[in-house]
Amino acid sequence: MKIQERTGAGAGRSAAPAQGPVGERLPTPPRERKPALAALAVLLILLGALGATTLVLRAGNRIEVVKVTQPIQVGQAVNSSNSTSVMVADDSSVNYVRWDQLGALKDYKARTTIYPGTIVVGQMFTKGNVLPAGKAVVGVSLKDGQYPADIQPGDTVAVYNVGSSSSSSGSSSSSSKTGTGAGAGSSSGSSGDPIATAKVGDKKDSGDATVSSGNLSLTLIVDQATAAAVARAASEGAVAVVHVSGSGN
Repeated sequence: MKIQERTGAGAGRSAAPAQGPVGERLPTPPRERKPALAALAVLLILLGALGATTLVLRAGNRIEVVKVTQPIQVGQAVNSSNSTSVMVADDSSVNYVRWDQLGALKDYKARTTIYPGTIVVGQMFTKGNVLPAGKAVVGVSLKDGQYPADIQPGDTVAVYNVGSSSSSSGSSSSSSKTGTGAGAGSSSGSSGDPIATAKVGDKKDSGDATVSSGNLSLTLIVDQATAAAVARAASEGAVAVVHVSGSGN
């Protein structure tokens, strides 16, 4: 009897609800593909690679050009003693003066002052007259002792007539007769005043003779009013120059 009761009690129980498999997930919707974004990403990658390649190629395409190492004054030429060569990236929009054109550049004059460290371009030079209005160029030949040892193009100098008093007075009287005026009177130098203030435009040694004799040729830029007095003293070998302060002329 007990066995039957237990069996009956077990048979009367309701069955437990069935559970689904462990770890089962809800279905997800398929991802939406965006071909336009993918194409844009590929395009950006290609453009970046192309830009990097272009920079590398341009960096490798360099040319040798002229850079000045000393001040170049108005009317002065560039040569191997006041310039050097540097490498720059080639740019067709810039009129660089290439280093192999330095020989031809000696025939051209600077339009304005060019300072050291400047990479020169063709627009800085001309073959025409570059003298400011009211100025004149006078060439003088000086002996050792008639010029400072450290004189350089661009220096401002005072020009003196150091001839004898007799020749100076003769020049003064003859000049007065010809009516050259104040410029001629000042050429005597009797008062100790300079006959002109000038700027050194160019400096030229006379080769081996300079080494032995100390002779020096200078190109002086002076006022037209004093050009005659300087030229007269220069023809007599009676010119001496000294450094003065200022950057006039």
